[in-house]
Amino acid sequence: MERRFRSIDFKGQMILLGTGTSVGVPAIGCDCAVCTSSNPRNNRTRSSAILGLPNGNLLFDTSPDLRHQLLREGIGMVHSVVFTHEHADHLHGLDDLRLFPFVLGHAVPLYCAPTVERRIRMVFDYAFDRREPTHAAATPQLQIHSIAAEPFEVLNTVLQPIPLVHGPNCSVFGYRIGNVAYCTDTNFIAESSLELMQGLDCLVLDALRYTTHPTHFSVEEAVAVVERIKPKKTFLTHLSHDLDYESANARLPDDVQLAYDGLRIPLT
Repeated sequence: MERRFRSIDFKGQMILLGTGTSVGVPAIGCDCAVCTSSNPRNNRTRSSAILGLPNGNLLFDTSPDLRHQLLREGIGMVHSVVFTHEHADHLHGLDDLRLFPFVLGHAVPLYCAPTVERRIRMVFDYAFDRREPTHAAATPQLQIHSIAAEPFEVLNTVLQPIPLVHGPNCSVFGYRIGNVAYCTDTNFIAESSLELMQGLDCLVLDALRYTTHPTHFSVEEAVAVVERIKPKKTFLTHLSHDLDYESANARLPDDVQLAYDGLRIPLT
């Protein structure tokens, strides 16, 4: 059957597809107040975002919830993907890219650090098998582009990588696009990276919970970063079930809020 292309137009916006931690919210088997909440903004799929650029849709990470996220937001097309790092909650939905080459007419371009490429080739080794596929879309068709800390261009848009530290054993890239920055999964940002975050209109920043964590910012630590760089608006992401949307927002500064799945942010 011929595949008909259908997708909403969200050019000029970033959509936060998922804003939850690695297990999502609600967490399996948990009966806490947040996991059983009726507030839809307490339902958080694994963290990911997508940009509506003038020349196509740019996805940040392929979360295990990718199919559900794209269907929920009415997004029928991904033109390119940029990865923050190689952890499972940011990578393991990659197989859901299989349909897009039918429309693109070529493999899906992926942009990532060498550590991420190695993990992709290991976990999704079947996508790189030299044997003839049994049928179209049997495996993801991928074209990997290696990136470093220097600015690079995707879909005719320049992205500035922001090196971040995610605990003792993992480096992450945040990304700045114009005056918007997406910085998930970090618990330390070096001075050189903070310099790259000056003058932001909007910052999306990791804040897992109220208490400290070995690989993620706490809410207090994230707010301290905000006070250093002073973006006009900040949304906290990669949120655990410790954070109730309404009560947490009531404790935050006026220019800082919890993010939520489906949040749309103008790209300025």
